[in-house]
Formats: sequence, C-alpha cells, structure tokens
Amino acid sequence: MTDDDRSGPEPRNVHHLNPRSLRGLAHPLRMRLLSSLRLDGPATASQLAARLGESSGATSYHLRQLAEYGFVEDDPDRGKGRERWWRSAHQGTRTDEELIRDPSPEVQGALSTLLYEYATQRAQEVTTWIATRHEWSKEWDESADVSDFTLNLTPEQAAELSSKVHALMESYRESPPPEGTPDVAQVRVHSHIFPTRPTPADGT
Repeated sequence: MTDDDRSGPEPRNVHHLNPRSLRGLAHPLRMRLLSSLRLDGPATASQLAARLGESSGATSYHLRQLAEYGFVEDDPDRGKGRERWWRSAHQGTRTDEELIRDPSPEVQGALSTLLYEYATQRAQEVTTWIATRHEWSKEWDESADVSDFTLNLTPEQAAELSSKVHALMESYRESPPPEGTPDVAQVRVHSHIFPTRPTPADGT
C-alpha cells in the first residue's frame, strides 16, 4: 500500500514505513502537511498554514516532527535568510506486509489512524472535484471517472489485480505528456481493493 498513491512497482524514491516512522506520521495534520508538499510543492510553514486553515505555530511544530522522522527536509533552493522552506523528502510512502502484520497494538493503532486519514483525504478530493467540476473544460468533465466494481476473487487474485493496477499507473508516470502539451493537469487516481461481507436481509 502506498500513498502515492503494498505490492507492484513502486514510485521512485519511496519511504518504507517502520514502526517508529509510522508512529511519527500517524497524525492527521502531519499527513495533510506531507500530502500538500507532495501535491502542491515546497512551501513555508506560514504558506502551509494558509493552505490548510491551521495556525503557523501548529504547522511549524509538525513540520519539525516530520523532519525528525525523515518525511520532509529543507529546500535549499528556496530558503532565504530566516524564511525556511520545506519539501517532501520522498515521492511516496509504502506500508509493507511486515508492518501490516505486526501484532503490536501500538503499531496497529497507528496504522488504523493512518488508513482512516488516507480515506478522509481521498473522500475530500472526490467531493472537491464534484463541487468544482463546472470550472473545468467539457473534455475534463467527460474524461473524469468515479466508479466502483464488485468482483469475486481469491486473496491471490486480489493481490494480482493490485499489482497490475500499480504497474499501469507507473506506465503513465514513466511516459508523461511532452512539455508544452496543452490542457495538461495533475490527475489523482485512487485505488481501493478490499473484501466485504453482504448485508443480511434483516440488516443486522
């Protein structure tokens, strides 16, 4: 599982979580800060506070915490004088199988916090698109997609599907549109593959 979006080809320069770094990242504001730096580019604590509707004191503190755990770093090309610019130290974060299977309640609690926040962020991205779709061209409105599918699979088939989806995403990353191509936009792709149980007829 990655937030550059577990299996399949991984993005370049990926941070593999361990129990310590997981606990350092599993905080809603820290996750939002890291996501903003990856999606919108380097920024100062004050700029991030404005982006996220937080105080600069809070963003500054949590940026330093993210730096301590290796998620963000100074941007030497932008910082001038007392102004400190931050950038993401990696292009993605990967949660490996070993961490997912860690029996420690502390690790599993932090992992749940991480997953809940990922789900919240992705839901917000979709609702933002729905609310602003009228601002985009007809071509973008028609090409966007919000779909879901229900398949009957084994765990092995689900892992294979996940791997193929990741490989397809990487193929587009490796072949971006030529510089200067008109109407190019940053596109977000969400992938969720998980088992469900049918709801009984009595609703229990």
